[in-house]
Amino acid sequence: MAGLRRRTWVAGLFVVVGLSAMAFAQEEMQRGGRGGQGGRPPAPTHRVAGVRDGVSIFPKVEYPQLKPLKAGEVDFKHYHSYDETVALLKMWAAKYPDLVDLYSAGQSFEGREIWQITVTSKKTGKDTDKPAFFLEGGRHAGEISGIETTLYFINHVLTSYGTDPAITKLVDTKSLYLKPNNDPDGNTLYHLTAQTVRSTVRPYDSDGDGLVDEDAGEDLDGDGFLRQMRRFVGPGKGNAVKDPKDLQGRAMKRVPQGQGDYETYSEGIDNDLDGRYNEDGIGGLDLHRNYPENWRPGREATGRGYTQPGSGEFPLSEPETRAVFTFLMTHPNVGLAQSLDTAVPMILRGPSTASTDEGMYPEDAAIAKKFDKKGLEITGYPWAGDTYHVYATRSGVNPVTGEAARDEPIFGHGPDFGYSYYGVIWYGDEIWNGGRFTDYDKDGRIDEWEVLKWLDENRPGKGDFQPWTAFKHPQLGDVEIGGVNPKFWGQNPPPDMIETWARHEALFNLYLAQQLAQVKLTSVGAAPAKSGAGTFDVTATVVNEGLMPTALDVAKRIKMVRPDAFGIRLGTGLELVKAADGKAQTATIDIGWLKPGESRTVTWQVKGTGTATVSILSTRGGVDRKDIDLK
Repeated sequence: MAGLRRRTWVAGLFVVVGLSAMAFAQEEMQRGGRGGQGGRPPAPTHRVAGVRDGVSIFPKVEYPQLKPLKAGEVDFKHYHSYDETVALLKMWAAKYPDLVDLYSAGQSFEGREIWQITVTSKKTGKDTDKPAFFLEGGRHAGEISGIETTLYFINHVLTSYGTDPAITKLVDTKSLYLKPNNDPDGNTLYHLTAQTVRSTVRPYDSDGDGLVDEDAGEDLDGDGFLRQMRRFVGPGKGNAVKDPKDLQGRAMKRVPQGQGDYETYSEGIDNDLDGRYNEDGIGGLDLHRNYPENWRPGREATGRGYTQPGSGEFPLSEPETRAVFTFLMTHPNVGLAQSLDTAVPMILRGPSTASTDEGMYPEDAAIAKKFDKKGLEITGYPWAGDTYHVYATRSGVNPVTGEAARDEPIFGHGPDFGYSYYGVIWYGDEIWNGGRFTDYDKDGRIDEWEVLKWLDENRPGKGDFQPWTAFKHPQLGDVEIGGVNPKFWGQNPPPDMIETWARHEALFNLYLAQQLAQVKLTSVGAAPAKSGAGTFDVTATVVNEGLMPTALDVAKRIKMVRPDAFGIRLGTGLELVKAADGKAQTATIDIGWLKPGESRTVTWQVKGTGTATVSILSTRGGVDRKDIDLK
């Protein structure tokens, strides 16, 4: 009878605590939405700042980590909200009108503008006539360090223009397409509530029970964060133990189920009473698994194929991903790309379904490895390389099972779209290390007890770790809630440590942008032709002054990049004469693609007097033009 009463009480709590989430999930089912798993995509039903149809779902949290040192001034000692980021972009556009264009690249699922800027000197030509670098942050909702790094990059470039020769040259000769916040809905949820989310907030059935978003976490102790819960269940009944290397009993160590004496959970209620906690929170799709290259569905019919959780209903199903895709496909002058995540840290790129040597053309792989090496030098990260092999095996062994780590594919990944579909090296760097600074026992990995020891020695009293505190859980009974700050330590650095990480990553991205191909006409001249009769030989020479070829091998093979071409435009009174064999000359002459430092020369025979314009046109090496008078 006592058990029945307790069950009834728990169910009542479930109705109270989980009502709004369940109501909106049931509403979605009635509409035919299945969170991207079938039916038409559901319409937005909630606002991520914690309000749906005027009713609060999640309390708004005023995080001190989001407060600027002084309102209206740029600093990188706090995290920037969506509104503050937009204000910064507008301020830069107004302050640097000769360098900055601000525009919306699209709208998010909930209708927020996805703002992007182009940085280039307008006095030296159009952005589309220059080689370009694309940088975005904030793609994964909780990985907000990427927003800060992108903002830092923008600020550093703009404030250094005119005083730093290298940056001035970069902005004069290249275009920088910069998007700080590619997932404004998810980022806003993360910034303003205790909730976390992987990427987009589109309702999604993460646990396959036919309902969407019905089991989000709850901030039970009211501290503004969803931390960890631990419950003592007795020897041999749990999935975790207190790590004996932490003498204060704070650090938890995961072990196989049935070998521990504690059960661990994320903070919250089992809203749907399925025995799991917070397994179906807000959203669940992953914008970085939604690209068309090597896309796989979240579920497939045979049970024998590859699947990719969070991939979306179909490639580019999400407006945030489509905004990136559409912009890049209409701006083929982009020669390198970067999207910023957390928290490994690692210089990370594709391939994601094969190793570098298997999945890249040899010359392309050599370029990527060169960039990797330089990235390690600039950032000090411990790892660099591809997602499939290096990322998957970087730790050597699985810390829970002890088995050797193995290669693991990721599908629909941005870096694979970047390379195999778009023809560039696309990085997806991971910023921040979760506080894993010192390997005290020299075993090749940094465990939680070592993180806590480092905090004790270097940041006492900073509040990065909340001691385990007893709490009477309405379903589990006696538990403890605590652990490191999940937002501003575990996933992102605390505000006072942002700038170091943002600067290192920004310097690597500056290095990448400076590697782009760059075609330049080194000479354009005319001399009387041997045939005489008012005919001139017009000769032009081009060189690739950049440090990359004007096309990667993959870009040539997939026909993403046209061959570089000379062109001549004849003014009034000029004409191309026929060659000696009687064939007509062409105003455009393809020359293939240029390696770094390589030059090519072409000659036209032109009759008459007047002005001609000679051009070199390169999809990813830019455009250069020179006029020549024939008389």
